[in-house]
Amino acid sequence: MTSFFEEETTLFADLILPVPIPSLFTYRVPREMSELIKVGARVIVQFGKKRVITAVIANIHTNPPLKYQAKYILELLDEQPIVTARQLELFKWVAEYYLCNIGEVLNVALPAGLKITSQSRIQLNPEFDYEELLTEQEKLILEEIKKHQTLSYEEVERLIAKSNITSVIKSLVGKRAIILFEEVKERYKPKVVRKVRLGASFMDNDALVKLTSSLDKVPKQQEIVLRYLSHVPVYNNPELNQKGLDKSFFSQDDKISNASLNSLIKKGVFEQFEIFVSRFEDVPLKDGAVITLTESQKEASAQIHDLFAEKEVVLLHGITGSGKTEVYIELIKQALQSGTQVLFLLPEIALTTQIVVRLRKVFGDVMGIYHSKFSDNERVEVWKGILDGKFQFVVGVRSAIFLPFNNLGLIIVDEEHETSYKQHEPAPRYNARDVAVIMSYMHKGKVLLGSATPSLESYYHAKNGRYGLVEMTQRFGNAALPAFELIDIKKEKKQRKMKNEFSSVLLENLEHNLKNKEQTILFQNRRGYSPYLQCEECHWISECANCDVSLTYHMRVGELRCHYCGHKEEVPRTCPNCGSTKVKTMGYGTEKIEDEINLMFPQARVQRMDLDTTRAKNAYQQIIQEFEDGGIDILVGTQMVSKGLDFDNVSMVGIFDADRIIHFPEFRASERAFQMLTQVSGRAGRRAEKPGKVLIQTANPAQKLLERIITNDYTGMYEAEIAEREKFNYPPFTRLIKVTVKHTDEPVSNKAAKILAEKLTAELGASRVLGPQPPLVERVRNQFLFDILIKLEREKINFKAVKSFIQEKVIDVLTDKTLKSIQVVIDVDCL
Repeated sequence: MTSFFEEETTLFADLILPVPIPSLFTYRVPREMSELIKVGARVIVQFGKKRVITAVIANIHTNPPLKYQAKYILELLDEQPIVTARQLELFKWVAEYYLCNIGEVLNVALPAGLKITSQSRIQLNPEFDYEELLTEQEKLILEEIKKHQTLSYEEVERLIAKSNITSVIKSLVGKRAIILFEEVKERYKPKVVRKVRLGASFMDNDALVKLTSSLDKVPKQQEIVLRYLSHVPVYNNPELNQKGLDKSFFSQDDKISNASLNSLIKKGVFEQFEIFVSRFEDVPLKDGAVITLTESQKEASAQIHDLFAEKEVVLLHGITGSGKTEVYIELIKQALQSGTQVLFLLPEIALTTQIVVRLRKVFGDVMGIYHSKFSDNERVEVWKGILDGKFQFVVGVRSAIFLPFNNLGLIIVDEEHETSYKQHEPAPRYNARDVAVIMSYMHKGKVLLGSATPSLESYYHAKNGRYGLVEMTQRFGNAALPAFELIDIKKEKKQRKMKNEFSSVLLENLEHNLKNKEQTILFQNRRGYSPYLQCEECHWISECANCDVSLTYHMRVGELRCHYCGHKEEVPRTCPNCGSTKVKTMGYGTEKIEDEINLMFPQARVQRMDLDTTRAKNAYQQIIQEFEDGGIDILVGTQMVSKGLDFDNVSMVGIFDADRIIHFPEFRASERAFQMLTQVSGRAGRRAEKPGKVLIQTANPAQKLLERIITNDYTGMYEAEIAEREKFNYPPFTRLIKVTVKHTDEPVSNKAAKILAEKLTAELGASRVLGPQPPLVERVRNQFLFDILIKLEREKINFKAVKSFIQEKVIDVLTDKTLKSIQVVIDVDCL
């Protein structure tokens, strides 16, 4: 990093602020910081009149800004860069490619624990001396400030028992009685353990004997000393005393009081000290797990290794249960042995629980874990652990792509087809799989994409030689693929064999599995009890006040919820439209399936795995562990249950409603349905000694896609879909950019979208610009949406130039005074 030492030189720093602004801001570097400041370090700056925020230094120079007076940097937070040069390069690429601001990238990339927060506080104005002007309430506030020096807004609210204190604060400021200021706090706090050790004067045997004798009259204190010596035998090894014992060790015994321990500390018998510890020490470390590859796994590993010699990216297409994880482990070992870092990306937290335990047993504490269910502090520890060299290998979800690697040799993207790798809100709307390829190129590393059902784009690139391709066609341990049975629910309904929405075949097999003490997974990709409520008399349907969607009924909490904006309502006792009591639930969600199975099979141990049951930090882990330990007979879940879970005792998977997934109105519907149904089917029969069965309920068993799923014919699905895509100019033959216009007034939104579409069409042509048209859900959070879809050929067009043109036309519309307060969202490579 460049250092500047000349006394006369005034330094300036271009800063990335974690806010949605299009440019960097230049600040003046105080002289006392000149020799310390470095690119990639965090600083605190004032932004606007009152706001205090954390920024990252992108550049240091001597050129003052021309258009404004540069403010001073308030504080330097890091002696060494917290963001690497390669990260800054990646942030810039993501901002340019996905048409967003670099500050938005930083805001997503940097863990919240590394961002400084500011809190408004109140202090007494030392020049104020007119207390007779104050009300009784104001006097009370000032007296409290005098006691504590400062107060937060929340403390004032509690003091005067008011939820809105704005008028009181405004009055005190107007009377010049108080001063408002921002108190800056760092969110990250290291985990501290308080420990005790024997005082240095008691370290020889004679001193210890005298000490224990002197405590005869205080047996509780004597017991503490003897307990310490029994666990820390300082007479045999004095060096052990340096580590001491956790103070909490003594509080585990009811006979030992905290007061007795504190007395010994006061006497100097023990000295108290603190150490910083990792929050990951309670995760089980390696137990010497040995991974032995089968011949097919060895062959796949060798092929990948050979292809990496000539390709930057390799696609591993291995059927469900083929043992891809073991191949990953072998490649990770090789990369770590070569001295490079490894990133293992997983699409969702549901996957991390089971696979992390397996990887931890092999790689121990060189492995870090990074996902959104971890606390701010835990994520900061992984970030800093990578910078310090503690973690050479990280397992994480999509945001892990922004971690501060400096020597990344291998990125593995497992289940690379998953839509969870794409971020939709907020910007940047990036795809971690695609960013991984760019990031690896920057590090001169390699990328392995793995899936049983690859995305059409990745398979197309592999087939056309851009990526290497390795295929694994056999299940691990000679386990067979599950047997499929299609259940015609139209026929069952005619024969009156259905019990609610459960076919007789599904119920018979559930009963058979329960008798044989084998486990079942039931898949329904819709959470809640029922998708909506409807009145039998007037056909009223429960709808969201803010969005054009029905409200989902959640029985456990007794409320109607919108899964788009979070709006909640109480369940009406009668129809709000006609007053009828005949309001009934329509359709089936996971909660209703769970409830009905409990009624039909009261002896069964049933658990549900969806967004509602897995909100808590360790909820996934607890459900998966309980299922793995045999404590659950039937697991009902959404697509979470399709994500790479590996259970020995699952012999049956039931797919409740395949048709809704297959007939979704979207050009990727067939591909997604094949992927989802194949993945969830692959959870059954993963051991040779326990054959699996998959039951699919459908109103049309003759569908070609179902036939391909049953025969595991990925190639047939791919060839049919790729022909359709080429015919209608969809990816991978084109790139898609979706531009969404939003406004609370529908005509304004529609007008703005039409003007923007006309501007784009004039340059790009009508064949490339589709719309505007309202999406499936036309109104979300009281904003009316209109989509413009732009199709751009991969080979014949300058993608970068077109994106700049789109951005320019969006700015034209946003600055049109007749179209006030509209919002425009650009989604590059939309899914």
